[in-house]
Amino acid sequence: MTRTPPAEPGTGPRARVVVVGATGNVGTSVVEALAGDSATGSLTGLARRIPRWRPPKTIWHAVDIEPGGPDLVPYFAGAAAVVHLAWKFQPTHHPAETWRTNVLGSIRVFEAVAAAGVPALVYASSVGAYSPGPEDDRLMVDESWPTHGWPQASYTREKAYVERLLDSYEQAHPAIRVVRMRPAFLFKRASASEQRRIFAGRLLPGRLVRPALVPVVPDLPGLRFQALHTDDAATAYREAVRRPVRGSFNLAAGPVLDAAALAVLFEARPLQVPVAPVRAALAAAWRMHLVPASPDLFDAVLRLPLLDCTRARSELAWEPRRTALEAVGEFLDGLREDAGLATAPLAA
Repeated sequence: MTRTPPAEPGTGPRARVVVVGATGNVGTSVVEALAGDSATGSLTGLARRIPRWRPPKTIWHAVDIEPGGPDLVPYFAGAAAVVHLAWKFQPTHHPAETWRTNVLGSIRVFEAVAAAGVPALVYASSVGAYSPGPEDDRLMVDESWPTHGWPQASYTREKAYVERLLDSYEQAHPAIRVVRMRPAFLFKRASASEQRRIFAGRLLPGRLVRPALVPVVPDLPGLRFQALHTDDAATAYREAVRRPVRGSFNLAAGPVLDAAALAVLFEARPLQVPVAPVRAALAAAWRMHLVPASPDLFDAVLRLPLLDCTRARSELAWEPRRTALEAVGEFLDGLREDAGLATAPLAA
């Protein structure tokens, strides 16, 4: 039986936007960015659990996008755009479960967008969709770099697979404006508790992540990455909804982060450490279910390319307001304070 969602208030001449996966790190920032935009008439937020958080213009529906969930077409009908952010990181020990949400659920979202006649689809891809970067790890890649991911890690494998789905989808539905956002690592204060649970597990005491207690930062070969404040990424999503753009957009802030930059944040010193023993320790902890992040994801992170964001700056008129160091610093403050938000994913 098809479940029809409750009627929503009329939007008049302004657009209604649907945000799928609206209660996590990215979703809450995207909802806030769109709610603060005068071009947005109303927002439909879809999440597995309805939050206590009540942003303006937003109507919530409890919806699971996995196979067997409700028909998504009634939720999308009449929308000017659908922003698809829903993604499951865990359990890494059972990749078939994440596949049901991340791949099969995405297929259901894409098919419903077409069936509902929605003119624009904005999808949250990732730097993780990219193939390993150039041999010279100082070089940056644009959106034409191959998106085959790192095959051993389920996260990057699934991101790359959805990119292939969208290649076929765009050919089958040329009238739909498809935008793929490929951000670097995203951080904000309110995401600290969620990201600790996802990547480090509940055994990491956030209050211990402070300069006085972190004397050294491991300097691993290949450890160079980019970061971005989630709110800055959300402004790019807002512009992708508003502007008649298509295709992929890299999103990252400067500077590039390495052990030396992280050592400044922790008031520590970088210490050169070989990769092999670190990976072996992580693999052992993962096998014993002491940490949720798999060693395969660790391998992928060491191979990620650096992103050239020229296209986002020129076509979205986008510029991050915070540096990568500020984004990570705010996240660390949130980690020490058990920061969160009144949604199930971001609960402190």
